[in-house]
Amino acid sequence: MTNRINGYENTQSLPPSKGASGGVQGTDKPQNDAPAAPTGSAGSAAAPTSDQVTLTDSARTLQKLGDAIATAPVVNSAKVATVKAAIQSGTYQINSQSVADKLLQYESGLN
Repeated sequence: MTNRINGYENTQSLPPSKGASGGVQGTDKPQNDAPAAPTGSAGSAAAPTSDQVTLTDSARTLQKLGDAIATAPVVNSAKVATVKAAIQSGTYQINSQSVADKLLQYESGLN
């Protein structure tokens, strides 16, 4: 499916995307449209420039926190096992006052 943008003419053809049919596969290498530097004894070749990314301390901290969250378990397995065992043995006690307080606290937060 092709999306068309009114008033836009694409005069430059794009290479086929990686894995596209047609026998040609693209690469993940960056393309450099600049002409090659002259070689030989007449001039020295300029070193190619490269892009750099510098992360701030807060960005590094956020990245570490994101990694820690991604590896943390979603469920506290020990607590689930304890509650499950208490329910199965019939010793699980429900504190109705605590449940009511939490419901009221939740409801007040919705307003």
